[in-house]
Amino acid sequence: MKYCAFLRGVNVNGTSMKMAEVMNVFTDAGMKEVSSVLASGNILFSSDKKPSELKNILEKSMSEYFDYEAFLFLKNENEISEIVNNNPFTKAEDFHIYAFVGIEDVETLLMEEFSKSDKAENEKAQIVADTFYWQIQKGNTLGSTFGKVLGKKKLKDKITSRNINTFERILKKL
Repeated sequence: MKYCAFLRGVNVNGTSMKMAEVMNVFTDAGMKEVSSVLASGNILFSSDKKPSELKNILEKSMSEYFDYEAFLFLKNENEISEIVNNNPFTKAEDFHIYAFVGIEDVETLLMEEFSKSDKAENEKAQIVADTFYWQIQKGNTLGSTFGKVLGKKKLKDKITSRNINTFERILKKL
């Protein structure tokens, strides 16, 4: 089965790693056909192991090699295709669209946080098929109330997000 591992917190806040090294860690952990998409911690690979096993093996390998607390979330090719195809927002030049991957039922937690936050103009969120999507005007991502919630330590082991364009690039490469 082909997967993408979405690493949390890569090349931000002082956690810097080269994707070539990350790919070596995955290969050394027994993964096959390892490659990366962008430098933000999207690692494609194949394995016959169960996703729950893979998550444990890869987080442990990454933590040991890079000496940090690694968090990653796995999606297979079909799940990534659903994320891309279920995007509820129309792409627009001046907006970012993000999709979130994480622990089971995290979309509900994200929607609760979003509903409590102050909204920027045309800032929207929607859950489609267990995926939380967020639309925000370019330039407002980090300044939005909801954007600040995403950086909270309480969420670090629960979610990561990518721009919908990144999911599209990953899907093409799978």
